[in-house]
Amino acid sequence: MTAVQAFPALVLNADFRPLSYFPLSLWCWQDTVKAVFLDRVDIVSEYDRVVRSPSFEMRLPSVISLKEYVHLDRRPAFTRFNVFLRDHFDCQYCGRNFYSEELTFDHVVPRSRGGRTTWANVVTACQGCNLRKGDRLPVECRMHPRRPPAQPTTYQLQENGRGFPPNFLHESWNDYLYWDTELED
Repeated sequence: MTAVQAFPALVLNADFRPLSYFPLSLWCWQDTVKAVFLDRVDIVSEYDRVVRSPSFEMRLPSVISLKEYVHLDRRPAFTRFNVFLRDHFDCQYCGRNFYSEELTFDHVVPRSRGGRTTWANVVTACQGCNLRKGDRLPVECRMHPRRPPAQPTTYQLQENGRGFPPNFLHESWNDYLYWDTELED
């Protein structure tokens, strides 16, 4: 990790909780430095890496917190990724866990039968189960979702996302990622 591009900053809300766990709220070093200069964030922790200009030198922030609290109680966006996250990346028919690129989504009531593309009618499915179900109703093919589809709250998606840590976690982030989990003995 020597290139300056490899120094993202963990972005915390004003209450010192990450804005998002999955995907983890990270800003590239350029956006982080800009936010520092615009006085929109406080630096909580820094890397050992320094960036320089002819008249200025600064250690790159590794953790920053927003100065103004961002309310996260808005409704989550209805996206393919958020459907997968709601369902824990598990096919809702066979129950197996998959990588996102191996998943698709299924309309419980098929669109050809009047089903809509909404939180309440879409579930995560592996490609095999999606093909096997086809355009049939669950009762016709005896394939029922393990959990009934419903719109999650932002909080529920955040909680689900905490179970999927990213590939890279800088040591300075550890105190801020899982601070509200139960401590080990």
